[in-house]
Amino acid sequence: MFIDTHAHINFKDYKDDVDEVIKRALKNDIWLINVGAEFKTSKRAVEYSKKYPTGVFAAVGLHPIHLQEQKIKDGDFEVLTRAEEFNYKAYEELAQHAKVVAIGEIGLDYYRMDQGTNREAQIEIQKEVFLKQLKLAQELNKAVIIHCREAHKDLLEILNTQYSKLKTNFRGVVHSFSGNLKQARQYRQMGFKIAFNGIITFARDYDKVVLDTPLEDILLETDCPYLTPVPYRGRRNEPSYIIEIAKKIAEIKNISLEEVARQTTLNAKEVFGL
Repeated sequence: MFIDTHAHINFKDYKDDVDEVIKRALKNDIWLINVGAEFKTSKRAVEYSKKYPTGVFAAVGLHPIHLQEQKIKDGDFEVLTRAEEFNYKAYEELAQHAKVVAIGEIGLDYYRMDQGTNREAQIEIQKEVFLKQLKLAQELNKAVIIHCREAHKDLLEILNTQYSKLKTNFRGVVHSFSGNLKQARQYRQMGFKIAFNGIITFARDYDKVVLDTPLEDILLETDCPYLTPVPYRGRRNEPSYIIEIAKKIAEIKNISLEEVARQTTLNAKEVFGL
């Protein structure tokens, strides 16, 4: 059994065959968490979780790139964002459903920013909305799914401040980890798991982080439809490809695929209360 802790089958890329994609994953004993990026996709994630009684869960949240209206194209990633204002009550209501296991994805993204708007103003808005969503997760006792790109210093400062106030470990994951070895250790010290995806199958940048991170602190994810792993490069990604990420972790750590499957599944169940 595997758990894809970060999928976006609620995105338009799957509008024609979403049920086939879900059924293919479930047939292969793969569970998935469908992650929202703004209100519309968060709501859709909840709807899919209701449709499938077993193995399909949801996370709801407002991604930092959706705080500004802009067209973003980066490799296989292309999106038109809508400058959504965070509505605490609306997300709170959506997150009440039993199949919603996390608030996410939320965080900071300094890589994809509107070049026509004051950078510092954008950063402050991102921080403000991130803190509101952290508060929502704490109030509802939900895990958090953290997105961070080129902002680890600021994100760690915010989390350290909150960690000092909470006086307890966070329950959550830093998804699609893009930081360095030291930063991974800092996140783990606060209770976060580190999630790896298809990037580790075609780039060697994170081999040392994978090797250094105890298997007990690792989660698997596809981040589909993006970041398709080898040997499926060039295709749309999907949860059924999660085994390729598990194989790579087993290879880097020189352990069995069965051990990776067993422990990462336990980790996901613990973090998200599955």
